[in-house]
Amino acid sequence: MVLKSMTGYGRSQMLLNGREILVEIRSVNHRYFEYSSRIPRAYNYIDEKLKALLKKGISRGKVEVAVTINNIEGKDSVIAINKGAAEGYVTALRSIADELSLEDDLSLSKLIKLPDIFNIQKAPDDEEQIWNDVSLTAQEALERFVSMRSIEGEKLRADIVSKADGIIGMVAKVEELSPKTVENYRAKLTQKLNEILESKDIDQQRIVTEAAVFAEKIAVDEETVRLRSHIAQLKDMADSDEPVGRKLDFIVQEMNREVNTIGSKAQDLDITKIVVDMKAEIEKIREQIQNIE
Repeated sequence: MVLKSMTGYGRSQMLLNGREILVEIRSVNHRYFEYSSRIPRAYNYIDEKLKALLKKGISRGKVEVAVTINNIEGKDSVIAINKGAAEGYVTALRSIADELSLEDDLSLSKLIKLPDIFNIQKAPDDEEQIWNDVSLTAQEALERFVSMRSIEGEKLRADIVSKADGIIGMVAKVEELSPKTVENYRAKLTQKLNEILESKDIDQQRIVTEAAVFAEKIAVDEETVRLRSHIAQLKDMADSDEPVGRKLDFIVQEMNREVNTIGSKAQDLDITKIVVDMKAEIEKIREQIQNIE
């Protein structure tokens, strides 16, 4: 199971029923499924069917498909004899031969060299056959396109999971430092009161109370627990082969929210530095997610 990138390319070329058909599919990031096509005007009737076919395999992305159809056996042409023109030529030529006493050597080989004897007309399209051929070619192009998206998606997944694991390590460091911040505060408070009162005989209960208030103020236990939960969800989604780009985006927003709260509560320079690093890694993950279907 892998994520799929929204960037991809797929190409297929087939020779079917006297036609050379080329289908190319490419896509870039987009919030929704956006389709555009370049199809020969004579075959515009396949456009909506082609869009529906691609939409079955692509849920998000700005998708552009190009179709080329070349007839290589002349099967799209019908040659018709202009019988009226031929009869007119024969009558006129024989009339001149009689009037001028010329030998009548008129033959079929000479007659067909005269202009307008043949009309070349485009045969009516077998629309069903053409669509069957185009759809077969497009399906192969789509499979290659999806395969490329999966390969790119696996690279994104590995990078996202690696960064998520890095953030977990930072969360553990915050959890380790947070209690020490309270102890440091208590020590500083004791020292300050000693300096003010110039006595070591100070109200220990007051220190305990002040330290408890401070501890509650800077406590980040709830935030780190939720952050760990969000990261676990992120990694679970990264193993999905379903389109999860929007869900991942939401999870990253929630991760960022928790880290911001930790940063606002932080009363320790080391924790503040870790928060900055976590925000940087979350932003990198967010950028990666923008390219996930």
